[in-house]
Amino acid sequence: MLNSITSDSVDTVIAPATIAAIATPIGRGGVGIIRISGSKALDIACQLTAKTTFVARQATFCRFLAADGTVLDEGVVLYFKAPHSFTGEDVIELQGHGGVILQNQLLARVFELGAKQAQAGEFSYRAFDNDKLDLLQAEAIADAIDATSVAAANSAMRSLTGEFSLRINGLLEALIQLRLYVEASIDFPDEDDVDFLSDGVIQSKLEQIQAQVATILATAQQGQLLRDGVHVVLAGRPNAGKSSLLNCLAGQERAIVTEVAGTTRDTVQESIVLNGLSIHLTDTAGLRETDDAVELIGIDRAHSAIAQADLLLLVYDLSQDPDPIRLATELFKVTPDAKRLLLIGNKRDLLTPAQSSIVDQQTVQGFDQVNVSCATKQGFDTLVSLLCEKVGFHPPENSLIARTRHIDALKRTQQHLADAWVQLIEYQAGELVAESLRLAQHSLGEITGEFYADDLLGRIFGSFCIGK
Repeated sequence: MLNSITSDSVDTVIAPATIAAIATPIGRGGVGIIRISGSKALDIACQLTAKTTFVARQATFCRFLAADGTVLDEGVVLYFKAPHSFTGEDVIELQGHGGVILQNQLLARVFELGAKQAQAGEFSYRAFDNDKLDLLQAEAIADAIDATSVAAANSAMRSLTGEFSLRINGLLEALIQLRLYVEASIDFPDEDDVDFLSDGVIQSKLEQIQAQVATILATAQQGQLLRDGVHVVLAGRPNAGKSSLLNCLAGQERAIVTEVAGTTRDTVQESIVLNGLSIHLTDTAGLRETDDAVELIGIDRAHSAIAQADLLLLVYDLSQDPDPIRLATELFKVTPDAKRLLLIGNKRDLLTPAQSSIVDQQTVQGFDQVNVSCATKQGFDTLVSLLCEKVGFHPPENSLIARTRHIDALKRTQQHLADAWVQLIEYQAGELVAESLRLAQHSLGEITGEFYADDLLGRIFGSFCIGK
């Protein structure tokens, strides 16, 4: 059991303490819920309400009493008897009135009766520890709560209900069966001296598993984009239209726009959702030579943001800068990689009739370019589509939420399977094939929690809110 989540005492490891926490946001509201989990939960509820018992899964109206019998609040008590509860333990939910004072008074009384304050993620950890959900599902709880788009929320719910786990577990089962076949072939060679390593069966099964891992990895990478989004930085000369572009994409006047060069002197950040993709957008100070001390600080921060961006949008004035590649080299000193740079030609509405024949989207010396007008919104649909395409965002209809650690585990699984293939095809080394398959199974098992380290669980569940 994870000591940092529960307790360092031996007694807690043997019999976990009964925990309690407010499960609804603190503040004024119609309903406030306190959740209690553990062996003392039912007894606490009975003492709190002067009842002798509660019927499982039946709502009971009660008054919640202080030690002297005065009424603290009134509401509904729900009892979930172990193991048929979220945590797998006896769980009580006290549904009273929302409000900081009422909720805190009621929670203090629950502590008086023997419960302890739940730590962040402790309810979900106990559910994981009692095999009520696996690590993928536990993470999906937090991802569903934190989702910033409908697509991300739907994907998190699919993971929470077990879709991702089923795919990983199916892959694990196929890998285990292949390991058994390989190891049996090594330990019990056929009497007719058939070479199991070269009969094609192991190779076929291995390649099927490799194909499945590649498919799941591609899905997981889309899920990671859904969960984390991308960090996009707007950069360029002063008055190129960076702040106007930010305001257009955000749909509100988020940044100050004037004709005065150097208006933006600090980074301005905004999170938006475009075509289901969460974009963490940063507007920066215009890049130029200046003696203004304040503006110089803003330009330094701009360069810092540029260095950390997943995608860099170079915004330039179509009528003033005919060579965006030269401009990029001048502003950034070193031209960014084409995969990381998108050229945005702005102020298309100000072009002369001779210049206006340009197309919305084109490629300039290997760099993607889109031409827009922040005044008329011309070219913005093309910009959004190209932006999603640049970061590889095209989630399948039934996408699954994923985290960086899932991607890392799948890539390590993929590498171990590639090693097994080399050992099988090039060296006919059965023992090494078996070892590579074992390592692949271990990496894959980290995703659902079949194999894990306590410090990993501490990081995962420690990021949850208190009531979960």
